[in-house]
Amino acid sequence: LYTLTMVETLYFLFGLIIAITIHEFAHALIADRLGDPTPRAQGRLTLNPLAHLDPVGTVMLLLFRFGWGKPVIFDPYNLAHPRRDAGIISLAGPVSNLLLATVLALVLRFLPLPQLFAPFFYLTILMNITLAVFNLIPVYPLDGEKILAALLPRDLAYEYQTVMSRYGTIILIFMILPLFGTSPIISLISPIIGFLSHLLIG
Repeated sequence: LYTLTMVETLYFLFGLIIAITIHEFAHALIADRLGDPTPRAQGRLTLNPLAHLDPVGTVMLLLFRFGWGKPVIFDPYNLAHPRRDAGIISLAGPVSNLLLATVLALVLRFLPLPQLFAPFFYLTILMNITLAVFNLIPVYPLDGEKILAALLPRDLAYEYQTVMSRYGTIILIFMILPLFGTSPIISLISPIIGFLSHLLIG
């Protein structure tokens, strides 16, 4: 039982590292394609996880199974359409996670895999779905904030981002904390994660 738990823990960690790496690489790639050389100059156009793992986020990942990657920095002044392109760059992360989850689900369904690897595929698919859905929440500093700002009228987007820059992190912390026995953010995203997981892997 102990060996199985350790294997599952390693699967979880590797699956989450893969999800974070793909997510941040997608941000960097799309920013580069849209004309901003900043991610390339910072060495983020790579699938090497070491380029995308945040030291504190990695420690949190190892200790509490909750962590984060190093944010991809881009300069909106290098973009032809700053607000729209920032939304596209932000959307690239969650979309890349959902695409990877779909590809892995197809491999799991149609290719004969050793039984040992099936749990790794399941967990990696789940990690990618979870990271995608979590980041689509429209609260700073998550991707959803810039995505929503790109969709709002300009004046409303400015007001929204001004509020988010001041209070977004505090709002997110309160959404994560289990204030009344359960985390509000878990209650919000669990049905979506469950639906997508059932759709891809049953």
